[in-house]
Amino acid sequence: MKRVGVLALQGAVREHVRMLETLGCQTVLVKHKEQLEGLDGLILPGGESTTMRKLLDRYELLGPIRSLAQKGVPIFGTCAGLILLAKEVVDHDPHLAVMDVVVARNSYGRQVDSFEVNLNIQAIGEAIPAVFIRAPHIVSVGEGVEVLAEHDGKIVLARDGHLLGCSFHPELTTDLRIVKYFVTTMV
Repeated sequence: MKRVGVLALQGAVREHVRMLETLGCQTVLVKHKEQLEGLDGLILPGGESTTMRKLLDRYELLGPIRSLAQKGVPIFGTCAGLILLAKEVVDHDPHLAVMDVVVARNSYGRQVDSFEVNLNIQAIGEAIPAVFIRAPHIVSVGEGVEVLAEHDGKIVLARDGHLLGCSFHPELTTDLRIVKYFVTTMV
């Protein structure tokens, strides 16, 4: 059984846990660095990236998660989780700085501008529901980073080896395909 952690400081934690358990994973709610030990993968959920960064600092998790990424442990960041992973964030200091992408925060407007669309993702499937809430987008990717999906000309899903980042919230739907892709092809 794959043991996958979900950063449980803030954001859409239980939704990710529900998906992982449906896929047969053992889940670990990560609130302390000791809970990172022995994980096969880690999910950084959507939420508010500035708040998440403050909590990562308070609980001394930034360095240990960065170390996990540097060791090749698969990490999936959704929305704010993508911002945390990015090597560069437009008009903001980076956080973990491990995924070779440049990200712009709040690319799709304010909370009232939230929307849902279906995306066709060649590596995963067609008509995949994607919920965008104050979503970032990937401005550019480094060499070797695979762009998996775009929406309106903006990169919204990319893979950098063992790191997966998306602008939207797959956990806020009942469609398991993106989380399944992470668990079955990366973890």
